[in-house]
Amino acid sequence: MVPGMAMLALGAALLVAGPERLIAQIEGDRGIVPIASSSDIEISGVEVNATGKDGEEARLNGWQEAARKAWAKAGGPAMSDGQLQGMVTAVVIEHEQVGPRRYIAKLSVVFDRARAGQFIGTNGGATVAHSAPMMIIPVLYSGGTAQVYEVRGAWQKAWAEFRAGASPIDYVRPSGAAGESLLITAGQPSRRSRAWWRNVLDQFGAADVLMPVARLERQWPGGPVRGTFTARYGPDNTYLASFTLSANDEAGLEKMLADAAVRLDSIYAQALAEGKLKPDTTLNVRPQIDPALAALIAAGQAAQAPVAAPSTAASAAPTPEPTQEVKVNTFTVQFASPDAAAVDAALGAVRSAPGVQGASTTSLAVGGTSLMRVSYAGDLATLAEALRARGWRVTVGANALSIRR
Repeated sequence: MVPGMAMLALGAALLVAGPERLIAQIEGDRGIVPIASSSDIEISGVEVNATGKDGEEARLNGWQEAARKAWAKAGGPAMSDGQLQGMVTAVVIEHEQVGPRRYIAKLSVVFDRARAGQFIGTNGGATVAHSAPMMIIPVLYSGGTAQVYEVRGAWQKAWAEFRAGASPIDYVRPSGAAGESLLITAGQPSRRSRAWWRNVLDQFGAADVLMPVARLERQWPGGPVRGTFTARYGPDNTYLASFTLSANDEAGLEKMLADAAVRLDSIYAQALAEGKLKPDTTLNVRPQIDPALAALIAAGQAAQAPVAAPSTAASAAPTPEPTQEVKVNTFTVQFASPDAAAVDAALGAVRSAPGVQGASTTSLAVGGTSLMRVSYAGDLATLAEALRARGWRVTVGANALSIRR
């Protein structure tokens, strides 16, 4: 379901540029699909130096040591190795060196939130607050040009690969595929129209927007790269904080951008804790009709109204019941995603169903099964029937649906 203003923009582009040029602007390999985000707790950058009777035993000892260090880094209480291993779901190798009896590595340890969250998912006894869904627009300034999804950029890649499961920010990360590269551009943060912002955010099921901005300066080709990173948010492009990082050469650029994404996430998390990232209430204000136009509409409705029946008939006519407002509910929809085209097709089909207010992916697994969050004006059974009418085979679960062709 493409919003009205977005449809007008696409129609104007067709008239000015022609369909062939417009297709050329959206086709090609430009989007980067975000990694599947989970709610598990990940502690990265854990360094270990362990020994054993052989390389394999040294590695296992190193992983146990990493679990202990990661647990302490997360602020968890004292526990045995057996208890910790029961909560570890994955160990991600950032860098390792395996010798005959020694293991040196930098690792990331992932704890299952369902089991570990009761110990480290709180702050002083109070549950850590999570933000409303925030759409992210990663703007990169490099070589005198600004870009978001026009090409496969390194800054968008850093945010697509950012593991947001442990963050209190609920990131909505567009992939930039198909028409998203036309709808979300580097000029979007400079817009102030609430109606336009509301249409864009509704398309992705977001409540507000975050703009992490990266500006890269190269001293000379192949030489040092200096990056200035700024955290901005909201339809008014409000400034939060900025910092600078540097890389010795192009080989270190990817790590610098990944580190910047982690640091910007902490800035947004701090702003959330301070109450600055509440959704902008002006985004929910609907445009007002001009009084003169409203008077003309009222006059036309009065002219078309039927002549009042006699009082006896009027008294006998039943009083119409007031129309009840339909509640908007949020459901999870599971769908197969063998490739990026299947993701776009599923999102487009669900958004076009009657009553759907918005749909956005919450977990993407290209080649597997993905999840989307759907805002629907009605109940789960009605949504299931609407999707069946569009040719989907639907399985109804607990506040969730599974759809397939």
